[in-house]
Amino acid sequence: MDKANNYKPKFPPIKERNRIATDQPEIRRIPVPANRYTPLKQSWLQIYEPLVKHLKLQVRMNLKSRMVELKNGPETDDYGALQKGEEFVRAFLVGFQVSDALALIRLDDLFVDSFEIRDVKPLHGDHHSRAIGRVAGKDGRMKFTIENATKTRIVLTDTRVHILGSYQNIQFAKNAVVSLILGSPPGKIHNKLRTVAARLNERF
Repeated sequence: MDKANNYKPKFPPIKERNRIATDQPEIRRIPVPANRYTPLKQSWLQIYEPLVKHLKLQVRMNLKSRMVELKNGPETDDYGALQKGEEFVRAFLVGFQVSDALALIRLDDLFVDSFEIRDVKPLHGDHHSRAIGRVAGKDGRMKFTIENATKTRIVLTDTRVHILGSYQNIQFAKNAVVSLILGSPPGKIHNKLRTVAARLNERF
């Protein structure tokens, strides 16, 4: 009876499983916007190499459907490879430089946050254009200042804003962009960004 009460079953250690079950391959299809088709062709080698060499994915450009297709293969050894690959390609397709989008592959805590300008404030005609102009600043200086202060990258389009960075840094950048869209004076934003930059520099 005592032996039964003291009996402790022994289980073998769980083996870490990083390799994907390639007998059930998964495919991700990413549509290419018309305005990014030519840039994609021009930068294809820069995009193709990290997907194949670093993430070990199978990649092809489907010319008929105009989609980038990603697939895990026998060499894929990371469960997150497909997701990272998709985020990398999508970041390039919304307008980020390849060199900036690559950070999504190399670092785990980065992502892209996108939002509609009209969700911040419904604007039309010249008011809409002026809001984008306030965010960009003269010769792009305001956008550059926000990026440097918050350690992010920003892409502005006619209707959307895309911000690449860590979660906290994206929030800092987004607050600055939203304030400018709502009409805050650039000088006030500059002061806030100096405080943000000082805080971030203290952490690193």
